[in-house]
Amino acid sequence: MVSGHPPLGARPELDARLVAALERVGQAARVSLRRETRRHGLTPTQAQLLSRLRTDPPRHRRVDILATRLDLTHPTVSDAASALVRKGLVRRSRKGPDGRSPTLDLTPAGERTADELEAWQGPFLRALAARSAPEKQRTLGLLLAVIEHLQREGVITVARTCTTCRFFRRDVHAGPRPHHCALLEVPLGDGDLRVDCPEHRRAA
Repeated sequence: MVSGHPPLGARPELDARLVAALERVGQAARVSLRRETRRHGLTPTQAQLLSRLRTDPPRHRRVDILATRLDLTHPTVSDAASALVRKGLVRRSRKGPDGRSPTLDLTPAGERTADELEAWQGPFLRALAARSAPEKQRTLGLLLAVIEHLQREGVITVARTCTTCRFFRRDVHAGPRPHHCALLEVPLGDGDLRVDCPEHRRAA
């Protein structure tokens, strides 16, 4: 019997299921993060800002740079920073590295809150704990390839992954760590690849 639809299990069907699965995982992540931010009396944007200040180097802790990296407007990030200052979680320096723009730093209370916010990842870490390392490495590689493609299409404006970095060298070594970081001068295995590297420099 001839049908106008591709057979069950054909690639378009599998791709659609993968997209649906990614959407479902993303929805679960948003729910878990919102639950944790509400517990601390924060908005999702304020929580994102705390998380970024926890990991980014000092030269990136300016409102204009943070707005770009979070894909948010300057006023949105500025308002979130001001609220965090009022809550005693963030402080502004008098001068930034350029002598003009102030940088943002976590206070001790902000450090503790940023650490506690990481609890939103708990259900996902427990779900992954039982999976084998090769399976997780293959999945990470697939997801990084999807992120790289979405950046090329302009769907994602900021992607600080190893595979989109000018310092990344793919498949230049033999053995289990075939890739190379030309910034750190270290070999990298598929499981070593970063999703959000603060030293990222976008490839041409």
